Amino acid sequence: MEEGMKIPNHVAIILDGNGRWAKSKGMPRNYGHVQGAKNVEVICEEAYRMGIQYLTVYAFSTENWNRPKDEVDALMKLLRNYMKTCLKTAAKNNMCVRVIGDKTGLDDDIRERIAQLEEATKDNTGLHFQIALNYGGRDEIIRAVRKLAAQVESGTLRIEDITETLFDDTLDTHHLPEPDLLIRTCNEQRISNFLLWQLAYTEFYFTQAAWPDFSKEELEKAIVSYNKRDRKYGMVKEG
Repeated sequence: MEEGMKIPNHVAIILDGNGRWAKSKGMPRNYGHVQGAKNVEVICEEAYRMGIQYLTVYAFSTENWNRPKDEVDALMKLLRNYMKTCLKTAAKNNMCVRVIGDKTGLDDDIRERIAQLEEATKDNTGLHFQIALNYGGRDEIIRAVRKLAAQVESGTLRIEDITETLFDDTLDTHHLPEPDLLIRTCNEQRISNFLLWQLAYTEFYFTQAAWPDFSKEELEKAIVSYNKRDRKYGMVKEG
């Protein structure tokens, strides 16, 4: 990394291409998901070394339930194993881990592991690592609207008091600064219902590399590209 580079405070990544990567190697899609999960740990370490403070990854969307049942079952099994691995990684690297998304849609044992992970890492002062699970930007916004509507209905909130700040504070990401940079792998160029509210002023970077091949060098390329952007925008929430 060149000296003088401005490092984005918060990077969000859409982890794309695990299945296609596996298929290109003559392997089943689940092999790609396993290798992709391993790469998350690598990139977490590299990101923090570079000076990134917040890293949010899109791991399982609300739409992913529509995939074939055997693939979804394999992903849930992988998720259960990853929760254990992430706990060890967080302890080793002083990571603070949180999960965003509709946790009520996940099995009880997975929710328990998430709660344990968040509780065990809440005071860690290293990388703030967010995993989006059963997450959809539209779903998040609807859930926030329902919370505010319930407060209005109960008389604890006036309609005229609903502001951007209040709405932002009702979202899953209320504890986070807005992303400075969004990276999507495998050359797809859309945001796929990810952080719809939060990406209002975010810079986008697309790479041909599939997620299992996304390396430190690829992350550096994204940051170099980010430094070439002329960042002019309105108020952005600070962490």
